[in-house]
Order: sequence, then structure tokens, then C-alpha cells
Amino acid sequence: MGDEVGRGHFGYTCAATVKKGARKGESVAVKVIPKAKMTTSIAIEDVRREVKILKALAGNKNLVQFYDAYEDNENVYIVMELCEGGELLDRILSRGGKYSEDDAKAVLVQILNVVAFCHIQGVVHRDLKPENFLFTSKDEDSHLKAIDFGLSDFVKPDERLNDIVGSAYYVAPEVLHRCYSTEADVWSIGVIAYILLCGSRPFWARTESGIFRSVLKADPSYNEAPWPSLTPEAMDFVKRLLCKDPRRRMTAAQALSHPWIRNYNDIKLPLDILIFRLIKAYIRSSSLRKAALRSLSKTLTVDELFYLKAQFSLLEPDRNGCITLDNIRMALTREATDAMKESRVQEILVSLSALQYRRMDFQEFCAAAVSVHQLEALDRWEQHARSAYEHFEKDGNRAIVIDELASVCDLPFFPPVFVLVNNLVSFPYFLICYSFSQELGLSPSVPLHVVLQDWIRHTDGKLSFLGFVKLLHGMSSRSMSKMR
Repeated sequence: MGDEVGRGHFGYTCAATVKKGARKGESVAVKVIPKAKMTTSIAIEDVRREVKILKALAGNKNLVQFYDAYEDNENVYIVMELCEGGELLDRILSRGGKYSEDDAKAVLVQILNVVAFCHIQGVVHRDLKPENFLFTSKDEDSHLKAIDFGLSDFVKPDERLNDIVGSAYYVAPEVLHRCYSTEADVWSIGVIAYILLCGSRPFWARTESGIFRSVLKADPSYNEAPWPSLTPEAMDFVKRLLCKDPRRRMTAAQALSHPWIRNYNDIKLPLDILIFRLIKAYIRSSSLRKAALRSLSKTLTVDELFYLKAQFSLLEPDRNGCITLDNIRMALTREATDAMKESRVQEILVSLSALQYRRMDFQEFCAAAVSVHQLEALDRWEQHARSAYEHFEKDGNRAIVIDELASVCDLPFFPPVFVLVNNLVSFPYFLICYSFSQELGLSPSVPLHVVLQDWIRHTDGKLSFLGFVKLLHGMSSRSMSKMR
């Protein structure tokens, strides 16, 4: 064991030399965690999880390499690659707090690569900050490595975490609300990007509680120097990472396809976990919502299609230009580490089992994988929505009729609930409203004749523009109750 090279909340790290075995004479880093600090079963489980995660993620070039773990009566020892280039934070400070756009891209590409890799494996880091990225050497073009997975956790595709962990300046709003997933890491990357480009923090206060209030309520400033002199693409990149609504935030893979960064040094785009969540929601949607999403996908710009084309290509479509569940299985198996192949791949495939006996071409893939919430975050959302509604009026808008009520909702021809409706509402119009409520997943207790009068045109029983937008979101009874 040699000199101490770093210290954290739960332990310290020393440089060391391997005495024997295949790595004899090699310099390594050893994280020492005193057992005296592991006073609870939770603390012990946290250390076990850190080792398990380091093993599971082995192999990525921008992640510190794990070698082994040991313990004696006093400590747990985690043996890892030694990175001698210092922290990213030190380099930021040595540059006076600012990077050029190109230098910032060089850093952010590496951070996004390793975070996208973690997310597809089902790991959320939860403590991304400049102190937790080390350079392998003192060289300017040295590789950057993510370290310190002590607060990291595994997360399933539809799971939400509720522990408030991380560092105050970098914590995402949804973490403070105790309901978050992998999107929280992307917020932290947005904070790092903001610091790299302008040299100051986007959220600041003198106390931790003040910082939390700023994160929840305040908006970052883009008016002061150097922001006016930076490219519009750089500002858009940071803004789309620092969206307070995690549904509107870019993923790490999407950030690598952003126009500001995607052409930097021939970036290889990774498979995005978001794609599978969106496809799952699409295949479970009604035929009417699928038609609405197809109309929306026809309005996408070249920049927005760039990401979807890349993701579709990563799934390796067959000669007919279609993907199946087998294509998805092969793509996931290729991306997953050995430790994650069985559990992670199986979780995702089970959620997409409805694709087992069908094919999906690129046009339908675009409809399935387009994120309505992310498009809403764009300045041109209104243009997207209006244009999509025009397509929908021509190709997909139709009255929701009695036959459809029987087939889609699996209801008797004359539903007994009709007797509860106000006498002023006609029977055909009620059927339209009731069927539409099923399309949107609304509760029967919602006063449909009040809510849906703006969503469906009385003249022909077709969707109004407002109804179309709500249908795109796949409105739920829970969100409806919030609206009321």
C-alpha cells in the first residue's frame, strides 16, 4: 500500500503495488472501506452492491476497471485501475473555469458514452460530478474514467427509486421529489456541461437547503457572458439536459445524437434504453392512439429522424427493412455485459412480448419510438402538433362508433352505465364519449360530458385538436384527476 490519492464519504483510496499473480508489479488503486463505518445491514449491502455493479459493468473504456475485492477483520478492499491524471474538477479549475466548445465536447462525449452504457445495463450512477471523473494520465488527450459507484443502484425498466442521494449542486429535481430513474444522471451531466461552458454553477446558494430550493424552482441563466457568444446549438444542448421534467429531458444516447455534438470525432451512437420503454407503451396503445402517433412521426425533421434512424439501424433490421423480437434480443445481447445478459435482456424482452409474432418497419418504429414529451420541450412543438393533426384529419381521424365500442372496449351493445348520463346527452354522443374514455384509460367516475366536450366535435364525433394532443400522451385517469 502506498500514498492516499483520494477520500470519500465512506472510505479512502490509496495507490498500491501488486505483490504476486498475473498483475505482479503493476500499480493499482485500492479503495479501503473501514468496517467500523459499516454499522448497519444497509451499509453492508451498499458495499456489496458497489462491488457487484463494478463487476457487472466491466469492459467500458470510460469506466474505471475493477480487478478484485477482498476483506479482513478491519476493512473491505476494492482493487481497481489506477488513474494518475487527476480529477476533471482540477482540470476545470486549472483552466480558469472555462472550456472551449470543442474541448467541452471532448469531455462530454466520454461522459455520455459511459452513462449511456450504464443505463442500458440497468445501472444509475446517482453521484455524477467532476470529482468522480478521473483522467488516466496527465496528457491533454487522456481518457476520462467514471469512478465511485458507492451510491449507484440497479434499476428495472419501469422501476422508480426514492432515496435522496448525490451531491447537492448536481442532484436532479425528481430525486428531491423521491421518484426518479436513469434520467437523474442526465440532469447531472447537464450541470457539468453548464460548468464546462461558462465556468459557474447553474444553481447556487449558501446552504444545502437553499441549493435544493434553487434546483426545484430557479432556472439557469443564459444571459450573462459567455453564453451570448456561444453557438445556439451549445445552448440548446445544455437546456435540453437541464429540463426539470425528466420526461422532456434528453437521454444520454440522444444527447450524443444532438446536432452540437454528434459529428465530433465520428461518435458511435449507443443503443438507448428509452426506445424499449416507448415501444412497450406503443404496442399496448389503442388503434386510435397508434394512428395519432403515426401522424406525429410524419412531422419529424431531419435532425429528429437522425436519432431514430441510428437506433433502428442498431437493431439490425432484416432484408425487408423490418425488426422483430429476435432482432431486439440479438441487439440487447450484443450490448449487455456478460454479468447482465441473462437478467437485463430477459426483463426487456418480457415487456415487449407482444412483438413476438409481428414485424415493425421503420415507419411504424418512428411512430412507436417518438417521444411526445420530448417534442413538447421544443420551441417548434406547436408546429409539430398542428401539422400532425392535419395528417390525422386526412388519414386517421374518425368517429368512435358503436361497433368500435363493442370491439375495443368489450362492452355490451347497450352499456347499463348509460342510465347515469345527463338526459341532455344523446345516446350516440354518449357512446362516442364513453368509447373515447376507454381509449384514454379514463375512469368511469370522470364527468365525461364536461371533460370531453372540448375533445370531441359534436358534429361528427371526431377528435378536436385538444383531444388529439391528449390522445398522443395516452391520458390516464390519474393525470385526469390532476387536471380536475
